[in-house]
Amino acid sequence: MQRISTDEDVALGLAELLRLDPRLGPIAEKAGPLPLRLTEPGFAGLSYIVVSQMVSRASAMAIWSRLQAAMGESPQPAGYLALGDAALACGLSRAKHQCLTTLSQTVIEGSFDPLAILEAPAEEAIASLCRLRGIGLWTAEVYLMFCGGHPDIFPAGDVALRIAVGAGLVWPERPDIRQTANEALAWQPWRSVAARLFWAYYAALTRREAAPARPV
Repeated sequence: MQRISTDEDVALGLAELLRLDPRLGPIAEKAGPLPLRLTEPGFAGLSYIVVSQMVSRASAMAIWSRLQAAMGESPQPAGYLALGDAALACGLSRAKHQCLTTLSQTVIEGSFDPLAILEAPAEEAIASLCRLRGIGLWTAEVYLMFCGGHPDIFPAGDVALRIAVGAGLVWPERPDIRQTANEALAWQPWRSVAARLFWAYYAALTRREAAPARPV
């Protein structure tokens, strides 16, 4: 598997996408330069993605900053468990707190390794991640993309991506998850670059940042 690990990898993927699907040319022009957006793998990176699910980027960053301050370090499993329910005061929902508590316990017990899972094939890794309480498909896909550099993942459940695909490809209405996933098949084996392209396109259209990951 060729990892996406540099800006050159993103540029190569974009060039291949434009060759595979000329419809993407005007979208790329509007989107502008595509950022790499890799973030720290492991417990901290996965935890941030859990925090960022279903909230705005600004809200996620604020909650994350409070968690880091409460622990006095980059979040680690033992440090998170030591917070207990005080983590809720940082702005976490109870469901996300339960998810991060379970994740911390499984990492400490050795039954789940968030670094080793990045070396598995995407489908296998996604299945393993989704077996963890509170980890859904979007979280698993985004973790593999931005923490593992997996090159061929398109989170079709992401609302911003669906809006961008519908607008960029001039659909009469926003495509649903199935339609978006089917459309993205045309962008194999560079679907992770296609996702970066459509997140950037969404930002250009709306002047709102929608890509979920950031350095931690």
